[in-house]
Amino acid sequence: MQELEYTASVERWGVFEAAVPGHSDGNPFTDYTITGVFTGKNETKTVDGFYDGDGVYRVRFMPSFEGEYRFVISGTFSERQYEGTFTATAPSEGNHGPVRVANTYHFAYEDGKPYFSVGTTCYVWTLQPMELQEQTLETLRNGPFNKIRFCIFPKHYDYNLNEPLTYPYEGTPMDSSVLTKENFWSYTGKPEGNHFDYKRFRPDHFRHLERRVRDLMALGIEADIIVMHPYDRWGFSEMDAECDDLYWNYVVARLSAFRNVWWSLANEYDILKKKTIADWERYASILCEKDVYGHLRSIHNCISFYDYSRPWVTHCSIQRTDVYKSAEFTDEWRARYRKPVVLDEIAYEGNIQHGWGSISGRELTRRFWEATCRGGYAGHGETYLSPDDVLWWSHGGVLHGECPPRLQFLRQILEETPGCGLAPMKAQWDEVAACVEESVGETAGYYLYYYGFHRPSFREYYFDDEHEYAAEVIDTWNMTITPAGTFRGKFRVDLPGREYMAVRIRRVG
Repeated sequence: MQELEYTASVERWGVFEAAVPGHSDGNPFTDYTITGVFTGKNETKTVDGFYDGDGVYRVRFMPSFEGEYRFVISGTFSERQYEGTFTATAPSEGNHGPVRVANTYHFAYEDGKPYFSVGTTCYVWTLQPMELQEQTLETLRNGPFNKIRFCIFPKHYDYNLNEPLTYPYEGTPMDSSVLTKENFWSYTGKPEGNHFDYKRFRPDHFRHLERRVRDLMALGIEADIIVMHPYDRWGFSEMDAECDDLYWNYVVARLSAFRNVWWSLANEYDILKKKTIADWERYASILCEKDVYGHLRSIHNCISFYDYSRPWVTHCSIQRTDVYKSAEFTDEWRARYRKPVVLDEIAYEGNIQHGWGSISGRELTRRFWEATCRGGYAGHGETYLSPDDVLWWSHGGVLHGECPPRLQFLRQILEETPGCGLAPMKAQWDEVAACVEESVGETAGYYLYYYGFHRPSFREYYFDDEHEYAAEVIDTWNMTITPAGTFRGKFRVDLPGREYMAVRIRRVG
């Protein structure tokens, strides 16, 4: 590479990228710096660049406004300074900007469009064979999900004994042919046989990750990036503080310009035994300083909740800790933390041996509705046994469960909701009810009641004597909406006496 390369224009909230030549001697990942300063009419931002191999350095930037921008790239990577200009054009259809917290408990895109999270988990789908990855993208293209959780590092766990497609660092792994389901647990941690240099990244690993983030962006799906996790046989979970910080800075430099990125500091942070709360707070400080776009940030628990009241945490990313209760606590967590509550793990539809991966599609759908009507958001996962050990929750591929079509139905109902989300509403003791968040304590004019595993034959309602109200009976499992009539004063709505029914009531006019 001889000269500066960059595109002359990029849409608002798109990814501008400049590539420049630089030093490749020594260790370019640690020995040299590169910084870009971007100035437009309404903003000036300074971002770190990164070494991308073969003597090439890159700097990325996400313009938050339309108009002309000027940039200056400098650092010890070269004796030269590079400058240029580009234009940020109007966003294309489907580009609404990054997702932000809205109205305390909910989310909206930066252009104001409400975002209702219906997420799923596929931990290492980007590290599977290419054919399987393409199959996963096709499933997502036709599915209900607008967020997916997945890891940067490979994973070592039940049904995850194969080597990944690529590694994040230069080096060689142990001989995984010795791994079996019987000796699985003895190979966690950092066994003899791994030879990785934790200060030399494999750019191809990260380029492929970025390709998949772009693929998700094209599908309108948020990439909830899990930066660290404990399920490891390569030593990545046990790096020292210097290597950890190098990794965090590199990841943020490469990924923060993508509008659809969310940050999950860890999956099950509390079982990364060699990391302390001080470590997590340090990682968060790096993220807050270096991600100049302020993407959403959280951290996921196994047993002990993180302190979600910490100012750097934008939303709660929760794994339920009770065998039976999960979404039933949503309104309690809302009141405690006063932030959006996302139940990223409330058990998965499937039939594996673990309690977290063996509930029915009906029960997972019920938990979604329970979380929704309590003012939060739930997450999906699927863990059906397969002869090839390809399970959606980790590998992606195809979905086998009954839940996803019902989640598409729920998402459609959410997207018909006025305002940016639902709030729990005081109702009868044996029902869960919600109204529009902005109208809590007022006459909302929009109400959603959910009866779960109860099977009433009718329910009675009363709001006032002045207005008319139109009622609909929603069968959340059979995915039907049936008009029940228009009423004034106290009225009765007949129900079919089946489980998983809901009633939606809207004030006429």
